[in-house]
Amino acid sequence: MSAVTSVRIHPSALVDPSAELGNDVEIGPWVIVGSQCTIGDGSKLAARSVLERNVRLGARVQVGIGAVLGGDPQDLKYRGEETWVEIGDETTIREYATVNRGTAHSITTRVGQRCFLMSYVHLAHDCALGDGVIISNGTQLAGHVHVEDRATISGLCAVHQFARIGKHAFIGGCSRVAQDVPPYVRAVGNPIKLFGLNTVGLQRSGFDDGVLRALKSAYRFCFRSDLNLSQGVEKARAEVEALPEVDHFLSFIEASQRGVGF
Repeated sequence: MSAVTSVRIHPSALVDPSAELGNDVEIGPWVIVGSQCTIGDGSKLAARSVLERNVRLGARVQVGIGAVLGGDPQDLKYRGEETWVEIGDETTIREYATVNRGTAHSITTRVGQRCFLMSYVHLAHDCALGDGVIISNGTQLAGHVHVEDRATISGLCAVHQFARIGKHAFIGGCSRVAQDVPPYVRAVGNPIKLFGLNTVGLQRSGFDDGVLRALKSAYRFCFRSDLNLSQGVEKARAEVEALPEVDHFLSFIEASQRGVGF
C-alpha cells in the first residue's frame, strides 16, 4: 500500500483505526469501515455503505449506497473463525448489495476484477466470481457458487449452493439455477434449460467464426443429439477440433457434480 496522499472522509463516517486506506480514497456520509479492512487506491464508498470487517477492496472499487460487505456468513456451521471478503480492482457494487464473508470451507468470498454487481444482489459465503462478471438487480447466489469469467446473470435469479456457471454464459431473468450451466451457452427458466450458444455475447467478446463453429458442433453432440451426455462428450472429443474453448466446454461438463440443465 502506497503512502496516503489524498483521502476524503466525511465527518460522520466511522473508520476503525486498523483500516488501511490507499491514495485518493473517498468515504461518504455515515459510512462504517470496520476492523482489518483495506481500501485500495481510488476506491469510493457511498453514503451509508458498510465494510463490516475483514474486507479487502482493490483499486478503483465503487461501493454503492447502503451496500454491506463483510457480514458474517449466514451458515449454521460458522463458529466465528476469521474469514474474508476480497473484491478485485475496478469492480462496481451498487446500492444495497450484500457480500458475506467466507467460512472455514474456503475462508474467502471472492469477486474478481471489473465485475458489476447491481442493486440488491446477494453473494453468500464462499462464493467465487471470476473477472468481468455481471449480475443484475435482485439476483441471489447461495453459498459456494462459482461463476467463471465474463458470465452474465440477469435479474431476479436464484442460484443454488455449489452450482457453477461457466465463462461467457448468459442466464435469463427470473431463472432458478439448481444445476451447473456450461460455459458459452444461453440458459433460462425454472428449472433452468439450455437454449444454444450465447452467440451474440461471444461475438461481442471477439470469438472468431472458427471457434464458434467448433463450439456449436460440441454443443449439438452433447445436448441436441440422440446420444446421452457422456456419449456426446466422447463424440465431441473425437470429432470436433481440439480448441482450448472446446476442451473447456467439455471438461466443465465432465467435472459437474450437480449435473447440467438440458
